[in-house]
Amino acid sequence: MDDNKAKQNTQNRKNLQQSERDMSSFILAIDQGTTSSRAILFDRQGQIEAVAQQEFPQHFPQDGWIEHDPENIWETVLATCREVLEKANISPEQIDGIGITNQRETTVVWDRVTGKPLYNAIVWQDRRTSELCQTLRDEGHTEAVQAKTGLLIDPYFSATKLAWILDNVAGARERAQRGELLFGTIDTFLIWRLTNGKQHVTDATNASRTAIFNIHNQTWDDELLALFNVPANMLPEVKDSSDDFGTTDADWLGASIPIAGVAGDQQAALVGQACFQPGMGKSTYGTGCFMIVNTGDTPSVSRNRLLTTIGYRINGKPTYAMEGSIFVAGATVQWLRDGLNLFADASETEALAKETRSGHSVYLVPAFTGLGAPHWDPKARGAIFGLTRDTGIAEIVAAGLQAVCYQTRDLQHCMNDDMEATPGNLRVDGGMVKNSWVMQFLADMLDVQVDRPTILETTALGAAYLAGLRLGWYDTLEEIEQLWRCEKSFTPKMPESTREELYQGWLDAVNRVRCN
Repeated sequence: MDDNKAKQNTQNRKNLQQSERDMSSFILAIDQGTTSSRAILFDRQGQIEAVAQQEFPQHFPQDGWIEHDPENIWETVLATCREVLEKANISPEQIDGIGITNQRETTVVWDRVTGKPLYNAIVWQDRRTSELCQTLRDEGHTEAVQAKTGLLIDPYFSATKLAWILDNVAGARERAQRGELLFGTIDTFLIWRLTNGKQHVTDATNASRTAIFNIHNQTWDDELLALFNVPANMLPEVKDSSDDFGTTDADWLGASIPIAGVAGDQQAALVGQACFQPGMGKSTYGTGCFMIVNTGDTPSVSRNRLLTTIGYRINGKPTYAMEGSIFVAGATVQWLRDGLNLFADASETEALAKETRSGHSVYLVPAFTGLGAPHWDPKARGAIFGLTRDTGIAEIVAAGLQAVCYQTRDLQHCMNDDMEATPGNLRVDGGMVKNSWVMQFLADMLDVQVDRPTILETTALGAAYLAGLRLGWYDTLEEIEQLWRCEKSFTPKMPESTREELYQGWLDAVNRVRCN
């Protein structure tokens, strides 16, 4: 009898918990990345309820060219959103709103009426416009572009990608001038699709990565549009990062859901890591590596070829940041796995790295699509140096992991010089930070404390927080700041002499692959 009563009490508690959960509301974060699309449900405490993810094909038409089929992106986004609702067993009415974060700079052009893409999306890593960028630099436009946008003239950014589509797809420029075509980064394309063409919008963080948006007066810049030969009628309206981006058509997810937060992936991670005070910084290790430091109300100009960008814009007020961009980080691990077949799963890399001696001589420079900050060398290509007779799989894998840390040290050196200060710690996120061996080597190489949060999906979390601000879940950034939690801190243990010897070996390896 007592056992039956206990079982009934347990069941009653479960029923009550389920009933409370059925009444709960969530924010759906769409995290559209370079190699996969994810949908994540967050509750008000920033905790994950469910995750769905799908990879999609990468296309490499020529050396240095990287493309995505926009339809693949749309299909995987829609599929993961539907899947995550099913996984969590919740109704679409329980979704208070949607936050979107996206691979930045990736460029899409589509038909204003049919929504059909004119060409594949040209990915942020793509280097096909290197010669055009060099011509613009030779003509002396670098200073003007940097003064207005905070960016350098580089194939990385959207403007020359857009110009390439207009100039290389038959009839595209004429159609654009007639107002038949629309341009957008991935956030814009997804919002347009989700709202069935009712909203052609972006947010200030994504706009700030196009090289045609003036980050000082917060408008598309006529002089830059003329320089890159981009028709203004193609451009989306620029909104705050926490704003009204329209509502989804009910046919997609079963209900009309407001889209309330948008930010490019690295800025979203800055928000997700609660780096709201000037001087606070984070480094994200996904396909690439991106270190961003909050610089407050005033844009800071780098002396070391780093980027000035918009960290987020709320209530019409931009907060600026300084950023260093590394093109290849987690993509190195993917190449070691899929290109060289050195292991079956990324989770194996930590055990392999632990097999190596600390002072091994192998360096892997992953310049598969050129070098990003602070070198900005689009013609550089990857290489492995220091091979000896006893070099094996473990040493090559360790060198690939260490390359990410060495590149972060490159960025840290530049930021410390630009800001004339050394941050006491660095918050990290992204898939690679699960590897504790890498995080310890990162702390050793940077000589700072590295903090890994309990929620590693900080990019999606930042999009959810921005949506939550608009929806009234949170009244202030301070409320969000209180939700951040550290899972583990890594403190430097490496002797200074060893650190410098290893880093000098890296600098020598980089110099060997540089072309400028």
